[in-house]
Amino acid sequence: MTMFTAIIAEDEPLLAQELREALAALWPGLQIIAECTDGITALRTIQNQTPDIVFLDINMPQLTGLEVARVIQGKTSIVFLTAYNQHALDAFELGAVDYLVKPLQRGRLLTTIERLRAKTVKSAADIPDTVWDKVTPTKSETKHLRWIQASVGNLLRLITIDEIYFFQSDAKYTRVVTAQQEALIRKPIKELIDELNPEDFIQISRGAIVNLRRIESIYREDGHMEIRLKDRSERLAVSTGYQAAFKQM
Repeated sequence: MTMFTAIIAEDEPLLAQELREALAALWPGLQIIAECTDGITALRTIQNQTPDIVFLDINMPQLTGLEVARVIQGKTSIVFLTAYNQHALDAFELGAVDYLVKPLQRGRLLTTIERLRAKTVKSAADIPDTVWDKVTPTKSETKHLRWIQASVGNLLRLITIDEIYFFQSDAKYTRVVTAQQEALIRKPIKELIDELNPEDFIQISRGAIVNLRRIESIYREDGHMEIRLKDRSERLAVSTGYQAAFKQM
């Protein structure tokens, strides 16, 4: 089994300990090879030990996490730690795989681990010299959506793509449905399907797209087909013209 390595760069000892313990429980195969409490030490340690993943606090002494990320960008998989949601845009612009908002929530950390594992473990049999070759697309590869900004009431929320269960047309908007809430965006289904990774999302009708990772089962009877989702009560009908994609499932 391939062992992946990580560094935790966090200047709050209690949070660093909590993260280390949570990772040990949720991802036993991940080896924490170093911990740092300031940006300069973090940068040197990352450059010297070349971990597969770095959990990087944004607000650290000497150098911020964003400043460190600008130097190491493209060399390791970055997960930012931040107390403020507004840093998320900067995080993704710097190529971060994900970001975690303090205080740490294990359910949200599990989503991050799923993102990391999906981009590394599933290709472990033929991983090249660095895991980053699998995590970060090259310039010649298509860049798919990794996050979206969606309206939740009067709030504008950043939602990572892996959190989304399905998209569904709703009048002038598109519903974005996650495990615990719904949001709205103005981008139509026909544009979304071209921007999503086809390995993760599939269109099931003119007005709906489903995250393949969130499908629990597919029900078929007399030409009717519907999707049943994990942890959601909705039953999503698959239109006749889109059923062929499920024949091999």
